[in-house]
Amino acid sequence: MDLIVAALAAGASAGLTDAASGAVGDAYGSLRTAVRRRLRGGADGENEALDVLDAGDVESEIWEARLRRALTQADAESDGALVSAARTLLEELQSTVPLKGTCVVNASHAQGTQVGDHNSQTNTFHNTRTSD
Repeated sequence: MDLIVAALAAGASAGLTDAASGAVGDAYGSLRTAVRRRLRGGADGENEALDVLDAGDVESEIWEARLRRALTQADAESDGALVSAARTLLEELQSTVPLKGTCVVNASHAQGTQVGDHNSQTNTFHNTRTSD
């Protein structure tokens, strides 16, 4: 269930940025279609679960909890096409949209450089110039 909810949240967030590619948009649309198909309740296809999917506040913990509950009730994890659509979206996002909190670093000529969080480093510099 975590995979599906994470893909929906990430896809919705990526859709709000200019960095999202057409492939990401297509993958997100496919996932939403698969989720809508799975959550469809009555003959008219409308129910509370679909309202949760269409809620505007995708950052909300409440949205995620409600969506997770609706997907669990619909046994979404057993839907191979839906799980595959979630994986496809996450793969597209990973290849085209920088992950939140990441940056691109070009350190091709750097020395004594660390990239990442919570690192520790000790440098010892020796003056190799001789005095005149």
